[in-house]
Amino acid sequence: MYAKGEILKRREAVGISDIRELVLHLIADAPPPSWIRVEHARSIKKVVALLIPGLTPDILSLPPLPTSATANPHLPLEVPLPQTGAENATGVPFIQCTFTYACPTRAPGDQSRMHSVLNAFFQGPVTGEEKKRRLTERLTSERLQDKTPVRYLLSLEQMIENGYPIPSYLAETFEKPPGWVETKVEIVDDTLLSPPNTLAPRIYAMDCEMCLTDDGGKQLARVCLIDYASGIVIYDQLVKPSRPVVDYLTRWSGITAEALSKATATFEEVQAHIISVLSVTPTPVLLGHSLESDLHALKICHPRCIDTALIYNHPRGRPLKPGLAWLTKKWCGREIQNRGEGGHDPEEDARACLDLLKKKVDNGPGFGEFKVDTESIFERMSRSRTKGVAVTSAIVDHGNPSAWHGQKATTCVACKTDAEVLDGLLASVDSHHFLFGRFTALADARGWITPKATGDASVTDTTAAPASAAASSPPESQSPADLQAVLVALDAQLRTLYAALPARTAFVIFTGHADPRRMAALNARKTAFEGALRMGGRADELGPEARWTSADGRELEEEVEKAKRGLLFLGVKGA
Repeated sequence: MYAKGEILKRREAVGISDIRELVLHLIADAPPPSWIRVEHARSIKKVVALLIPGLTPDILSLPPLPTSATANPHLPLEVPLPQTGAENATGVPFIQCTFTYACPTRAPGDQSRMHSVLNAFFQGPVTGEEKKRRLTERLTSERLQDKTPVRYLLSLEQMIENGYPIPSYLAETFEKPPGWVETKVEIVDDTLLSPPNTLAPRIYAMDCEMCLTDDGGKQLARVCLIDYASGIVIYDQLVKPSRPVVDYLTRWSGITAEALSKATATFEEVQAHIISVLSVTPTPVLLGHSLESDLHALKICHPRCIDTALIYNHPRGRPLKPGLAWLTKKWCGREIQNRGEGGHDPEEDARACLDLLKKKVDNGPGFGEFKVDTESIFERMSRSRTKGVAVTSAIVDHGNPSAWHGQKATTCVACKTDAEVLDGLLASVDSHHFLFGRFTALADARGWITPKATGDASVTDTTAAPASAAASSPPESQSPADLQAVLVALDAQLRTLYAALPARTAFVIFTGHADPRRMAALNARKTAFEGALRMGGRADELGPEARWTSADGRELEEEVEKAKRGLLFLGVKGA
């Protein structure tokens, strides 16, 4: 039962974090939320949470949110029963028959952007007791362990999760295309990834820069290696491209046509030299920031790696990765990558990685981390014993949830379609206390989901707005007939799942957000305008369609608030 009096006191609608805390109250050890009353919460056996973006008030024939200054837009709305016998009836009858109220929700974000719904749901603050335990454990551990860089070597699991090319002698997870090589090692055993403290392998900080060639691909343009112990640059080489260069990417790489015209070393020669440096005993350690990108650029598989993007944390927590310039300013007190259109200097970036590792070694593993502040809900659940046993969890989602929000879940099921999501939930429901699934066909049918860009865009999720790099014309929605077919399929999937749930299962459906397309289009325009100014353009020289005005800014803020709106449906299956 919703506590309307408490909701009236709130300045904002129920947030995604509130839904997370409700789930943790029902299945773990979180205190009861103030905005809803749950009687006999400990008698609930399971919790199933579904995220269904694209489900909006108009589909369910809900009344519009009140706009009057005297009405509160955060109060739950009554869900009308489905129309029976009406021609071309729309909606999702299961929801309209199962739930009495729809509670308005608000996605996280700021004035100009909506943040990830998935991240807000799966990541939350740790309890005070857990924070104290972690701090004590960390301090004890740091006192007992030697200050050695090799303790920060990536494990095989970390390398696989972060897309590193894995040598064949470690695991058969990476099939080397033609032109790839791997570091030669004498002995393959546990000491390869966990060398004893008495062993002191050489450590080289490395950074690579790329250029764009006429075949649309990127080629290595420069590589720099710096010795960790001495700080001496042992290798800094420009690479002669094998194909005509169409973009030197100077703004990012620092490479110019004049500089690259002097290059004489071929890619194969540079690759062979790097391999010769690494194929010695003991096997050296490579250090870099998002080092997997540099290894892919060199087409090299190497077993011993330290990644400053992983040993340091993003302030918003995993799985986001911090930028090198931000880390260097935050923890080393100096600025890098500030040469404007001159681009990056690979020696500067490699030296920044070197300094960050030294800071970490000197100050201990907890330096530069934010783990004491946030944790995955699956970690929180695994510690709880409110059910008498350890809480088991399953995440059934599109893509690869085990490399994203499901890293700490008991079970992860990767899916490509909503039908596979349903099958995964049905297969997991008997053996898990908490299940999460996401149905995306409706959002896709409505044109809300756009293909991802490559590279760093992988840190976003499909429930957030389309990437700002997307075209300003978002994908078209399907026809009403096609949309109705998707709704019919969704209704059948929900009915099938609900029928399989045991009695006393809490059933949570939330939509996350509303239509993000107009917000995304405006953000794309704003980004293009700001980019043009950074490139030296003047606002009065840009065409009207390329300018960004204060009116556009106000419209963006309005569209962001609209996009953040969502709905929540709560119920418990009876006997």
